[in-house]
Amino acid sequence: MKTLRDVKVGETVTVVKLHGEGAVKRRIMDMGITKGTSVYVRKVAPLGDPIEVTVRNYELSLRKADTEMIEVE
Repeated sequence: MKTLRDVKVGETVTVVKLHGEGAVKRRIMDMGITKGTSVYVRKVAPLGDPIEVTVRNYELSLRKADTEMIEVE
């Protein structure tokens, strides 16, 4: 299983599944990250947290813990 945290800068991936429960999963979905969505990894902070991505033509910063819940291919 490959998660969004494993993706290198400059790669584009597709969301396969969202893990997590309740409010956490709902918050990720509210940000526009749903099954089948393309995600482009723009930058990773020097210590690895947060990760900046482009989703649905806007930039979004995600915590490392949140990116581990997003399964991609």
